[in-house]
Amino acid sequence: MNDADVRKHNQVSWDKQVAESNRWTVPVDGETIQRARTGDFSIVLTPTKPVPKDWFPPLTGTPTLCLASAGGQQAPILAAAGARVTLLDNSPGQLGQDRLVADREGLKMEFMEGDMADLSIIGDDTFDFIFHPCSNVFVPKILPVWRECYRVLRSGGTLLTGFVNPLRFIFEDERKENGNLNVCYKLPYSDLNHLQETHIKKSIEDGFALEFGHTLNDQIGGQLKAGFLLSGFYEDRYHAADEDPLSNFLDTFIATRAIKP
Repeated sequence: MNDADVRKHNQVSWDKQVAESNRWTVPVDGETIQRARTGDFSIVLTPTKPVPKDWFPPLTGTPTLCLASAGGQQAPILAAAGARVTLLDNSPGQLGQDRLVADREGLKMEFMEGDMADLSIIGDDTFDFIFHPCSNVFVPKILPVWRECYRVLRSGGTLLTGFVNPLRFIFEDERKENGNLNVCYKLPYSDLNHLQETHIKKSIEDGFALEFGHTLNDQIGGQLKAGFLLSGFYEDRYHAADEDPLSNFLDTFIATRAIKP
């Protein structure tokens, strides 16, 4: 499979997740939007921890790109809080959830279907703020994502990003779910390298998205290489109710705040 095949497969996968009401596809309610209009809001880059309020730039009138962030959750909240939101996502179904909220609540937002690693439809120095939650796990290469973010962000602009610690990908999948943490895979990880394994093949055939475990060198070092300066960092894990074996031992998600000089 090439990058275009991966993008198409993951597009269909996330459209399917919308139909099945995956928790990251369920639109926020009207009360949440009303609170956001008064500046009272909370959104996440990672599974559970709200983004610190002092990580956000002033939002009123701020040109904002919500990158691979559809699902009717973060983008409409930022729009209600005053940001001028453009939302780019690979999944038409996910974008439809944001359109639903925008139409229901009278929010002005722009929508683009596209690849997070190719923002060529957007001009240089267009945005002052980029919000990019845990989603680069679904693209084979992330260095282009950081380069494109840097290009479309104005000097002094802010990039908020969430991503998966690649440690999640070193363990054998089937046994991991039972708490048996058997180290099996090398990093960087790619589902494409293991498509003949029975459980991975079945997962793909069942419509689950292809995933890629990018190294911290590419996740954090990649932002620095693109030209960003890091100004914030925290880690996160799943809620206990999710019964994730790794979360019993350590945080496996990371959020960063970066500034374009």
